[in-house]
Amino acid sequence: MQDKPTLEDTLALMRDLRRRCEWDRAQTHDSLRPYLIEEAHEVDDAIRDGNDPQLRDELGDLLLQVLFHSVVAEERGAFDLHDVARALITKMHARHPHLYPPEGEAPGERQSWEAMKAKKRRGGIEDGLASGLPSLHRAHRLQDRAAGVGFDWPDVEGPAEKVAEELGEVRHELASGADPARVEAEIGDLLFAVVNLARKAGVHASLALDKANAKFAGRFGAIERLAAERGIDVNTAGLTVLDGLWDEVKGSEERGAESEEDG
Repeated sequence: MQDKPTLEDTLALMRDLRRRCEWDRAQTHDSLRPYLIEEAHEVDDAIRDGNDPQLRDELGDLLLQVLFHSVVAEERGAFDLHDVARALITKMHARHPHLYPPEGEAPGERQSWEAMKAKKRRGGIEDGLASGLPSLHRAHRLQDRAAGVGFDWPDVEGPAEKVAEELGEVRHELASGADPARVEAEIGDLLFAVVNLARKAGVHASLALDKANAKFAGRFGAIERLAAERGIDVNTAGLTVLDGLWDEVKGSEERGAESEEDG
């Protein structure tokens, strides 16, 4: 094999595995579905951890899934990896008419991708969205699509006011002793409004929440360690004690961040 393997080398390997490995030969598009999702999550973990060697390896595992599905489709006579590549190139050219105008034509105007897709959609706003998208990501994509046809706030002020409005409605339902279904609906509206605020601020809500989860887990882990050092049982300590430990941990983090900046 060459020092720098090519995608053709990986394709040849996948075809060989389909011929000679019993397990690989038995796989179908349907049986491979869980692995595709798993590998995508492992790529995401590597990105989140900032681990380049892990990211390299996990991207290889994800590429394996692309090759696998392409070769299975090739065997069925549906399409092959080169058709996949052609479709990708065609899509990217269409997405960037200002960079890749048709031969003999002047470059087109730069356009919003969501606006271009909206012109081609035959169904409603959900047309083409994967059914298994996580809820926060789905909300972001729905809002992107609505924005693509002009249904959007001009800046962050509108979404921020909407968050305050929705929070007020949640508080009202909680105070009035409303049934759980109404509280759930209002909290859903609040979450949707927060996602919209994040989107207009240039932040993806799912990434922001992922980092907030990691921050909370780290801080609470520090609370548990601090409590153990002081002989405090976190199960019976109570909110006042735990809140005091939380403030200590948070203050220590802030002092550490200030020291790094000074350094």
